[in-house]
Amino acid sequence: MQGPLDDIVVLDLSRALAGPHAAQMLGDMGAKVIKVEHPAGGDDSRGWGPPFVGPDHDISTYFLAANRNKQSITADLQTPEGRTLIERLVRHGDVLIENFRTGVLDRLGFPVARLHELNPRLVVLSITGFGHDGPEGGRPGYDQIAQGEAGLMSLTGPSADEPYRVGASVGDVLAGMYGAYGVLAALHERARTGRGRVVRTSLLAGIVGVHAYHGTVWTVGGQVPAAAGNHHATIAPYGAFRCADGMIQIAAGNDALWRKVAVLLDIDPDIPKYATNRDRFAHRGDLVADMEKALDAHDRAYRLAALTEAGVPAGAIRALDEVYTWEQTRSQGLLIEVDHPVLGRIALPGPPVRLDGAPAAEHSPPPMLGQDSADVLTWLSGREGGQR
Repeated sequence: MQGPLDDIVVLDLSRALAGPHAAQMLGDMGAKVIKVEHPAGGDDSRGWGPPFVGPDHDISTYFLAANRNKQSITADLQTPEGRTLIERLVRHGDVLIENFRTGVLDRLGFPVARLHELNPRLVVLSITGFGHDGPEGGRPGYDQIAQGEAGLMSLTGPSADEPYRVGASVGDVLAGMYGAYGVLAALHERARTGRGRVVRTSLLAGIVGVHAYHGTVWTVGGQVPAAAGNHHATIAPYGAFRCADGMIQIAAGNDALWRKVAVLLDIDPDIPKYATNRDRFAHRGDLVADMEKALDAHDRAYRLAALTEAGVPAGAIRALDEVYTWEQTRSQGLLIEVDHPVLGRIALPGPPVRLDGAPAAEHSPPPMLGQDSADVLTWLSGREGGQR
């Protein structure tokens, strides 16, 4: 596919979600992504389900989520043949992505020094669970473990006594996003220096990196933030509220918006306990109760229409089937269709970034295990023969 990275070759040695997500982001921008998988089963996520789809019910929908716009080849890095193939690919690659546990790639014969001996221009993205060094740098990392260790679960849920994991594997995805961001910075630097470097991130770093104002509540304010359910940690009213037939969300981010909400709900906006955000937050329990008492007089559709007309940010709480059938989602290119070699025409979540003025991209489907081995070897032989 065409894109701003269509002159970049990425070797994706990663598996599961964080590394594959980073590689997929680069593939979405046009990079040639060669996914290197073990011949005995491939990427771990090929076996993760349910659901499994296809005639034999053996294709993981989990795998389909993180591997569009890639080619798949197989190689066993513990064999001389596998290592030789990796050496050949490294010589002609621009980026190598790996998320092995710390030290594994070294033991397989590919420490960073060796990779840069083979190709000084290579950018290496290394994603770990908790960092490549430090007192716990060697720990294995899975998303839910990292969500707990990095504090995210303490901020999520109905109360401090009931920590919840975020429903999506946000630690993996964030690490992938930060990793892709680091790769692009390293490629930009390489254009000046002619040399690649190692980019490191982790699930821990990805989650801590999005603490935002929760972090400074502790680092500057000296307070430990806690879960507040479906309501904002510092702004009121901002959260989920019950109407006659279910819940909607309302976000009054300033006093002017609060006044609009109050008028719609026949609440006096100037009583002392509701006059400012500080007052409203201090009396949030009363505020939520008063708002829900008023909201209960009408259904969600009525309330959303009224709030929208008044210019108050508000919205429904959609299930995923509603999200992917919503015309706004589709209008943003967030649903794409690809021709899968076994499943036929399928829909996938699409890239979250669009480039202004660029033609619509033709995406390739997540590959079957090893399906592109012959094509990649032909391409590699051509590169070794001096062809572009």
